[in-house]
Amino acid sequence: MKLVFAGTPEAAVPSLKTLLGSHHDVAAVATRPDARSGRGRRLAPSPVAQVAQDAGVEVLKPEKASDPEFLRRLREIAPDCCPVVAYGALLRREALDVPAHGWVNLHFSLLPQWRGAAPVQHAVLHGDDLTGAATFLIEPDLDSGPVYGTVVEPIGPHDTSGDLLARLAESGAGLLLRTLDGIESGELAPRPQSGDGVSFAPKLTPADAEVDFTAPAMRVDRLIRACTPAPGAWTTFRGRRLKLGPVRPVIGADALPPGRIGVTRDRVFAGTATHPVELGEVQPQGKRRMPAVDWARGVHPADADVLGAD
Repeated sequence: MKLVFAGTPEAAVPSLKTLLGSHHDVAAVATRPDARSGRGRRLAPSPVAQVAQDAGVEVLKPEKASDPEFLRRLREIAPDCCPVVAYGALLRREALDVPAHGWVNLHFSLLPQWRGAAPVQHAVLHGDDLTGAATFLIEPDLDSGPVYGTVVEPIGPHDTSGDLLARLAESGAGLLLRTLDGIESGELAPRPQSGDGVSFAPKLTPADAEVDFTAPAMRVDRLIRACTPAPGAWTTFRGRRLKLGPVRPVIGADALPPGRIGVTRDRVFAGTATHPVELGEVQPQGKRRMPAVDWARGVHPADADVLGAD
């Protein structure tokens, strides 16, 4: 089939590479416009755009998927299907109607669970044991279209959202290719989603990523893992922001009041509403990431110092 692939971040790259290596014809790629990144804040293409350019594939970067010029070019290409992986732009009816087989989205959850922008983060945050990926036919309503297929992925006790997303991006790429093959052969038809078990996964903001050490250790652990690598979990120490890498709950350790810091020769702990958590890496404001032990040696936490205190 002739395809126009739509995607933007690194998580979409395995799918694009898989389709480029298949018998399908990736005629063009749609992605978000170049964005500023890095310390120099220079404009840079998206990871998907870079892969497409390297492969010699036409790259379309509309501000909106409803831009007339983008729609004109899409109609000229006349794709049979438009596979989508984390594109990041709203698709309206005038775009959805162009490909004969519609727009097929690879979504990183087992629909109807975790519809929305941050399914992987919410699966980790809420302590799910299993998640997965699903391919479905895009409809105007949010992630509600009929499903072609799924793959299942267990969530480990130490998985961050970044770890989990990397695995789903790889397994999901194979699912997307199998879905397109089935659509092409006529052997695969989508099935309506169940009306039961619907849940939503809105984007997590930096405000959502502030760690509350008055919560139980399990909640602290899940929040930090869900926000790693983005938007990045954080707290405050002596009035300045302190970014936090993943922690480990330590059952049986000496109790500490919520937010109170405990330091041994080679470990740093923080109190929660239940048992303490062991800090891994931290990043003080304006400095590099470092092991929590190195940070503690430099700041010498006192009994009066409490993480998250105003």
